[in-house]
Amino acid sequence: MRWIGIDPGLRITGFGVIDVEGQKLTYVASGTIESGDPAKGLPERLGALYAGIKEVIDTYQPQAAAIEEVFLNVNPRSTLMLGQARGAVIAALVAAKLPVDEFSALRVKQSIVGTGRAAKPQVQEMVKRLLRLSRAPGADASDALGVAICAAHHAHIPKAISSALATKKRSK
Repeated sequence: MRWIGIDPGLRITGFGVIDVEGQKLTYVASGTIESGDPAKGLPERLGALYAGIKEVIDTYQPQAAAIEEVFLNVNPRSTLMLGQARGAVIAALVAAKLPVDEFSALRVKQSIVGTGRAAKPQVQEMVKRLLRLSRAPGADASDALGVAICAAHHAHIPKAISSALATKKRSK
């Protein structure tokens, strides 16, 4: 299964693509999409994010997507802007008919590092190790890869529960 993970941002949106086969995770690609000059209007910047995500989807053909949830910021305007960027990204994912899972930053960090209070360098290092990379990707790309890894880990949970319940029923 091929997952795309997204770390949304208005200025820079990170993306990460991984393949998952059983418990094996394989790095495919990662990078960032920039919305352009902040002097441009918001609609143009959101359009650039939408187009960038669409291009990544067309290039790597993921089968499922995961995106980091918006966290509440001290600055309400920043939170609103992030929400709009996230909306543009989700629209691109849904337009491509991808199922979309959402995870909090806390859950992603717990899944990758083992603690929700992990710093960005810790997430980068664990992403590097989990995907067997020679060097850690940049912060936004690492966060996006972390979202994809978190989604892959959580996708196995319902299957494992169903399998365990089926086995239990057969043994009765």
